[in-house]
Amino acid sequence: VIVDDEREERDRLVSWIYLIVAGLLEIGWPVGLKMSQEAETRVMGILLAVGFMAASGFCLWMAQKQIPIGTAYAVWTGIGAAGTFLVGVMFYGDPSSLARYFGVALIVAGVVVLKLAH
Repeated sequence: VIVDDEREERDRLVSWIYLIVAGLLEIGWPVGLKMSQEAETRVMGILLAVGFMAASGFCLWMAQKQIPIGTAYAVWTGIGAAGTFLVGVMFYGDPSSLARYFGVALIVAGVVVLKLAH
């Protein structure tokens, strides 16, 4: 029984690692799409977007073996949304304001609550 409990706990942890990686990879495809808007980086941007979409989707699929679909999807999109916001502000000159950072903080708080409630 202890071995099964340890295995289940390990599988749950691995699923959360897959989910976090999926969320981080989710940031890559909007960046690739942004890159594809420039003629000189169009093909590279599209290839990056498709590659990140596939890798992110695979990791999400792996995570859903242990994590309920609603929780997994919300965490995945939350990490992707918050990360893409930060990349946009830091590298693409997207507007930043206290209200926008507060909104991202709410997304992150929601992700934390979903993890704690799982």
